[in-house]
Amino acid sequence: MKIQDAIQLLEQWAPPAYQENYDNAGLLTGNAAWDCTGIICCLDATADVVNEAVQKKCNLVVAHHPIIFGGLKKITGRNYVEQTVIAAIKNDIAIYAIHTNLDNVMAGVNNRIAEKLGLVNCRILAPKTGQLMKLYTFVPVEHAENVRSAVFKAGAGYIGNYSECSFNMEGAGTFKAGEGANPFVGPHNIRHEEKEIKIETVFPAYLQKAVVAALIQSHPYEEVAYDIVALQNEFAQVGSGLTGELAVPVPEEQFLKDIKQAFGLQMLRHTKLMGRPVSKVAICGGAGSFLTGRAINAGADMYITSDIKYHEFFDADSRLVLADIGHWESEQFTIDLLFDILQSKFPTFAVLKTGVRTNPVYYF
Repeated sequence: MKIQDAIQLLEQWAPPAYQENYDNAGLLTGNAAWDCTGIICCLDATADVVNEAVQKKCNLVVAHHPIIFGGLKKITGRNYVEQTVIAAIKNDIAIYAIHTNLDNVMAGVNNRIAEKLGLVNCRILAPKTGQLMKLYTFVPVEHAENVRSAVFKAGAGYIGNYSECSFNMEGAGTFKAGEGANPFVGPHNIRHEEKEIKIETVFPAYLQKAVVAALIQSHPYEEVAYDIVALQNEFAQVGSGLTGELAVPVPEEQFLKDIKQAFGLQMLRHTKLMGRPVSKVAICGGAGSFLTGRAINAGADMYITSDIKYHEFFDADSRLVLADIGHWESEQFTIDLLFDILQSKFPTFAVLKTGVRTNPVYYF
């Protein structure tokens, strides 16, 4: 097994195209072509985690947070970032980060939090726009099914929980084959009319090359006519945060206790209780103050996130309970998520969870 095999699996789960523009997910040290001797899953790739990987003979560390976030101008070991990079390079350890792209997919970090809280009917809180494109193409009637199947296989045609979605309209296409052309049907230098199906289907923008390649390979014409249009529709499967519902409404005090138990918390910070049952819950692993307004507009009774500053607690505006459970605490189950993704594909391979506590925050 190569390191690239693990990377390919992770990027199928959370495509790099879905990371935020400030992020630095991907392979940070090492070489994807190396043979993989074992994988350590962690939240933070620190020097201690790299040393753990060396001791356990694992040469791939899969972390949620990128150890290299901004540019490195010097690598002298003056801080924990440089120390980690030096340790990784000296010991031929590859570090791969899967950060906001894993936050932004439906089956990612926030879904694992939702599972821990027993939420159902989950939806993305702030769906992204500009992530979808539409393909229009024109195919001879008898070849339409072959082309549809090919572009669906390449990843087109998904709308929510539905697949192989398309719109099809029959019409007439015309063309005149010039000198040097090799027409599939029709003579040279005479306009030909052919019954065709106009196929419309949507696809994630990052799959454009694959979808177009599938179209051209499956289409019978020498010159394939097609249009690709960027859409501004919200992509319901990709975005920040999540909302979900409790199967049975719970009093606020009881739900706060449930949160503490589910996440093993010593304490949590929250705004004034509203005196009403908690039914709808919004969540965002990591720093999520930017979504408080979205949580309010979604009708959430409580919004669970972390890294809330003092003045940001006022944004709750007595319209929901805002609960800060801590950054590491909110994302701790990402380690389990990464382990489960990799273990499901490579069940006989050494995939391990880190035993290093990387949370820099302690409570007295």
